[in-house]
Amino acid sequence: VQLQASGGGLVQAGGSLRLSCAASGFTFSSATVAWFRQAPGKEREFVATIDWRGADTYYADAVKGRFTISRDNAKGTVYSQMNSLKAEDTAVYYCAQALSSNTSSNAGRYRYWGQGTLVTVSS
Repeated sequence: VQLQASGGGLVQAGGSLRLSCAASGFTFSSATVAWFRQAPGKEREFVATIDWRGADTYYADAVKGRFTISRDNAKGTVYSQMNSLKAEDTAVYYCAQALSSNTSSNAGRYRYWGQGTLVTVSS
């Protein structure tokens, strides 16, 4: 399984970005996928997760109401639509795939990780 995150960039506060996570491997369509992020000097933190059907989603409080996670299994891709971005959203964003179909905010539940894409929000 390989995951490729893309879509990061520089945006002004209040702006929007859409991240994509393209996956290869036959397990993608049956697995939970999540986004995590790591800001400079901080620990990695959970952002959002989506189950294999796209029916169950869960968000960190810090992004709830601003970020939307979705997936297209036919394309093998998971998305994160990020609106009303704030300076504190600046981080490297990673997508990760779990071995199970259950959603979780625990990074230890995720087996495969992408390389990360940098999001910088200027205030």
